[in-house]
Amino acid sequence: MSFNPPVAVVVLAAGEGTRMKSAVLPKVLHPMCGRTLVGHALAAARELTPEQVIVVIGHMKDKVAAHLAEVDPGARTVVQEQQNGTGHAVRVALEALAADGITLDGTVVVSTGDTPLLTGDTLRRLVEAHATDGNAVTVLTAEVPDATGYGRIVRGPSHEVRAIVEHKDASEAQLAIAEINSAVYAFDGKLLAEGLGQVRTDNSQGEEYLTDVLGILREAGHRVGALVAGDYRDILGINDRVQLAEARRIMNDRLLERAMRAGVTVVDPASTWLDVQVSYEQDAVILPNTQLQGATSIGAGAEVGPNCTLKDTSVGAGAVVSNATAQRSVVGAGANVGPYAYLRPGTVLGAKGKIGTYVETKNAVIGEGTKVPHLSYVGDATIGDGTNIGAASVFVNYDGVIKHHTTIGSHCRTGADNMFVAPVTVGDGAYTAAGSVIYKDVPAGALGVTRPQQRNVEGWVERKRPDTAAARAAEAARSEDAPSAP
Repeated sequence: MSFNPPVAVVVLAAGEGTRMKSAVLPKVLHPMCGRTLVGHALAAARELTPEQVIVVIGHMKDKVAAHLAEVDPGARTVVQEQQNGTGHAVRVALEALAADGITLDGTVVVSTGDTPLLTGDTLRRLVEAHATDGNAVTVLTAEVPDATGYGRIVRGPSHEVRAIVEHKDASEAQLAIAEINSAVYAFDGKLLAEGLGQVRTDNSQGEEYLTDVLGILREAGHRVGALVAGDYRDILGINDRVQLAEARRIMNDRLLERAMRAGVTVVDPASTWLDVQVSYEQDAVILPNTQLQGATSIGAGAEVGPNCTLKDTSVGAGAVVSNATAQRSVVGAGANVGPYAYLRPGTVLGAKGKIGTYVETKNAVIGEGTKVPHLSYVGDATIGDGTNIGAASVFVNYDGVIKHHTTIGSHCRTGADNMFVAPVTVGDGAYTAAGSVIYKDVPAGALGVTRPQQRNVEGWVERKRPDTAAARAAEAARSEDAPSAP
């Protein structure tokens, strides 16, 4: 049977999440492995290629809406002004679709914004089972090691779902059931709308429960089915920061396993963290205590770590990055970075180049084979190929108002302890002397020198610092150097 995409996916993301205990973030905006919780829910929903994705928001609605506009501009948002239950939230979403003339002739999937481990593959299996079995509604369930606190799935003799019984209402026999409700469903769209119209609020919370729709449809003679998730962890919801950390560990383990099965060596998975957008090629090596974040990519045979944090950074084939931090940077093939280097946004290191120990770079394009070996700051600069930047060099790029650019050509040799006061250009093949402040352009092939005449003041230490260790050492050395009497 060919896969028929759902007409809509409704993501419920209106709740406050009080157990997260955050004054600044609603639950669904807490980050995990490169996306927010609701971002993971949207990514899974998009794998179904639905006609509509609609997110129900409420708590901190402006902040959530702004985030959704950034990560998934095509998703529609609808506000649940009063959190009157899951059934009410879905009804608000369907009414918004109907107001725009969108018919629900097909499958409607309902998921939640706080189940980040739910995969697109599991959702696809849910939709396929729903169509194959001809159900009015299909519940995604899971068999868990400990069902305490979860609603139990009570099935009939034909394996149909008879009821979802909350833990507090379950009998002793029902408490022994290991299959639980995930709060993720596939509905016949028209029957869902009809069922929501019959949901009552005569319960202890005075709310409209989506689960009541299942009973309404079953009593009307429609089939209610269920699909058991292949991995029970897919349905784990996030209610507090302990569960967030547990889910982060699970997702990270999945990402690491995928990387290793693709040919990446991960020396210590326990101390290695990946975001979902990270990509890699075969024979890459990730050493301990390394975090790869955002859209970072690691080329074939590259080695990253130990102790690296790379975000939105590309590492070329065969490059080595050790004990370094990089953001929005490019490391060319065969290049070498670190240890203890900081590549700030806009850094581009050419093939076989080097950014060495205690070097910081920003908005700097560094050519092929060029080396900045140690103790330097390179900001707002362009450096050609095959150049060597001496130790303790500083590109003085800021005048207190604006940033200025420095250009150093190819095959240059700059001395140690140089200051390049931008805007300034050093031509191809030029040299600069150690200790120089380069504030005028240096022509190609020239030697740039700004160095005052050295003057030695004899006996200064003994006169100005008498009775110090330095004075005594100088006096002793002077005595040793004095010519002996004939």
